[in-house]
Amino acid sequence: MSDQCRQSLTDKAASSLKPDSQKSTPEQIGDKIKGTADSIASKAQPEDQKSKGQQVGDTLSSDHGGDDTSESLLNKAKNAVGLGDRSTN
Repeated sequence: MSDQCRQSLTDKAASSLKPDSQKSTPEQIGDKIKGTADSIASKAQPEDQKSKGQQVGDTLSSDHGGDDTSESLLNKAKNAVGLGDRSTN
């Protein structure tokens, strides 16, 4: 598996910075699908096969502690500036 199968850091940032309240329903659904697919690819791809950019992106967007209930660093940052999903806070 290569980084081609992964969502780019630019795409992740653009999706994260635009509040869900300003996204259309298809846009929200697409973001969720892409995010889930990228998360699965992140877990399936060995660390030694990831580019440095993907390693950094994976570190920022997920907690590799295996606890799916913990917040990612990216979500913590979004919540800190008021862009987080208010339904989960």
